[in-house]
Amino acid sequence: MHLEEKTIKSETVYEGLIFNITHDTVLLENDNTAFRDVLWHNGGVCVIPVTENNEIYLVKQFRYPFKTALREVPAGKIEKGEVPEICGKRELLEETGFTCKELICLGEMLPTPAYNSEITYMYLARGLDFSTQMLDDDEFLDVEKLPLSEAVELVMNGTIRDGKTQIAILKAAYLLLRNE
Repeated sequence: MHLEEKTIKSETVYEGLIFNITHDTVLLENDNTAFRDVLWHNGGVCVIPVTENNEIYLVKQFRYPFKTALREVPAGKIEKGEVPEICGKRELLEETGFTCKELICLGEMLPTPAYNSEITYMYLARGLDFSTQMLDDDEFLDVEKLPLSEAVELVMNGTIRDGKTQIAILKAAYLLLRNE
């Protein structure tokens, strides 16, 4: 049982619209017990839309916990039973108004694995066509376009702070530069 923990008891302490939280008792490999609070989440998707000129589109929206607007790749939560690729295309259209001809998987990210079950599925969108932005009633954001190389600099100098956005930008840059 090295590097494993066995759940002895699990109690749901919060049920919400986006996530649930359990307070668990676990058995450790040394036969002691410990407590784990876990946030259970259906997962999310992020999409980095890239033009034929290696420009990307980001969204800027207010993030309540930090009381500021952040630059992010288009993203959203996966509905129960929804396929990540379908969610990615839906979020891309809703937030930016774009559809894409190609959706390339950039892998998965575990945002905070110490206490959160969320998996963020990352994609690169190519072959963009503009349709109509379809924001949710409670969603307010600006869309901005910038060169991918500039976005990499904004990640490296700390201007872009969102984790999924940093990873998506760096993975996209690596993938596109490697294929040039």
